[in-house]
Amino acid sequence: MKQTAFTFVAVSLMAGAGFGIGFAHGSQPDANSVLAQSAPASGPNRDIPAYHATPPTGGLPNTLDTKQFSDARTQKIYAMAAKVKPVLYQQPCYCRCDREVGHTSLLDCFGDNHGSICDVCKKEAVYSYQQTKLGKSPAEIRAGIMAGKWKQVDLATVDSIPAVAGAK
Repeated sequence: MKQTAFTFVAVSLMAGAGFGIGFAHGSQPDANSVLAQSAPASGPNRDIPAYHATPPTGGLPNTLDTKQFSDARTQKIYAMAAKVKPVLYQQPCYCRCDREVGHTSLLDCFGDNHGSICDVCKKEAVYSYQQTKLGKSPAEIRAGIMAGKWKQVDLATVDSIPAVAGAK
């Protein structure tokens, strides 16, 4: 009985380690990505999620079509995200989807349905859109996100915004 239990535990640990290594290898960001720090650093910007430090050099992935969402708020936020894809590409996402699903920037949240179910992603996207409209650079927006300014976004205000022009 002890030998069977020991064998089960050993096999389980090896399988878990193999899965973890495979997941980590499969979600490596490209050369322009900044990896999240594995251990908290000192200072105000410790444990920063993954993001791209430089503007994109090629095409960017599409955000999901707004029509696939039933609620108007999510439609508007996905439309905003589509308008500022190069900016979102350069932003970290503090819901930690870089660790959980391998996202390499905030843009990835809107290339799948993750952004539709996560208030952190939504607030960061709205913050990025608003700051872009105010003329802020992606680096300035990133500094604001890292400082937690996205937390001040009231998603209810999105409901009163007219549909974003040019949205799918």
